[in-house]
Amino acid sequence: MTTISRCLCLLLFSLPVSVLNAETPSAKQKTFIAAALAQTQDDITYNGAYFKISYPMGDIPQQYGVCTDVVIRAYRKIGVDLQELVHKDMRENFSLYPAKRNWGQTKTDTNIDHRRVPNLQTFFTRHGKKLPLTQVTIDYQPGDLVTWMLANKLPHIGVVTDRLSADGQRRLIVHNIGAGPQLEDVLFAYPITGHYRYALP
Repeated sequence: MTTISRCLCLLLFSLPVSVLNAETPSAKQKTFIAAALAQTQDDITYNGAYFKISYPMGDIPQQYGVCTDVVIRAYRKIGVDLQELVHKDMRENFSLYPAKRNWGQTKTDTNIDHRRVPNLQTFFTRHGKKLPLTQVTIDYQPGDLVTWMLANKLPHIGVVTDRLSADGQRRLIVHNIGAGPQLEDVLFAYPITGHYRYALP
């Protein structure tokens, strides 16, 4: 083996495992991730107020958003309207959702139901893939959804991207935790409460 070959082998084996095992995202995954990333370029103010919106395909004013709006808006770029889907599932299976327990609701509300993390967790569990919670980067594929619990009381959600942290060990997340949509190295920064794959390969 030549010196160059030895160097190449050493370089290969020194690469982060997450890079070696990364799968090429599908076209739909790429569109979904691009839609999430594009939101990081928008001037969006975090605003958790209740808005009356149209149905279906309703959205709050574009200059506002919370963590769930990142997910909702990204899915709409691949033709998935979580507002309509969550509403229809809640309407038929209201007792399976935490709406009454958490917020005292007695019926569905198309203005807000899909914008609440616990409702999305229930929907993705019922209609997508609920995946194991691990601390292994390669288990989190581009386009996956991760939920966390902040300060032991605030549910949060973000989109896993195909971008990697500076050390190549973690996938970066698009989320809105208060400063508008951001691309950040936060996959393992908070206690993970959910890992889902929905409408993507």
